[in-house]
Amino acid sequence: MANPQRPLSPHLQVYRWQIQMVTSILHRATGVILAVGSLLIAYALVALASGPEAWDRVTACATSPLGFVVLFGWSWAFAFHLFNGLRHLVQDAGYAWRIEQFIRSSWTSVFGSLALTAIIWVIAMMQRGGA
Repeated sequence: MANPQRPLSPHLQVYRWQIQMVTSILHRATGVILAVGSLLIAYALVALASGPEAWDRVTACATSPLGFVVLFGWSWAFAFHLFNGLRHLVQDAGYAWRIEQFIRSSWTSVFGSLALTAIIWVIAMMQRGGA
C-alpha cells in the first residue's frame, strides 16, 4: 500500500532548483508582468490623449520612487522575456538541445536581460540628464 505521507505528485520543494527550472518559471511570470504593464501603457496613452492635466498625473506617478521600480521591473521583464523567447525559438528550430547548451543558453537569458536592462536605463538617464 502507498505511503500516505508521500505526495502523490512531485512539487517544487522536492526538486533541486536548476537554472532551466528558474527560467521556465520566470518566463511565465514575466509574461504576466508584461500583460499587466501593457494595461498601464494603455492607461498612459489614454492620459496623453486626454490632456496635459492627465498626462502630468502619469508623469508624476512614473517619476516617483515606486514608479521607477515599476518601470525598471517592467523593462527587465521585457528584456528577459525577449531573450528567453529567442532562446526558445532557437530550440524550436532544433538547435541547442544538449544539456550543457541548454544550461548555457538559460544563463545567457538571465545575464543578457540584465545587461540589456542596464543599457536601456543608462541611455534613458543620459537622455534625461539623470546620469
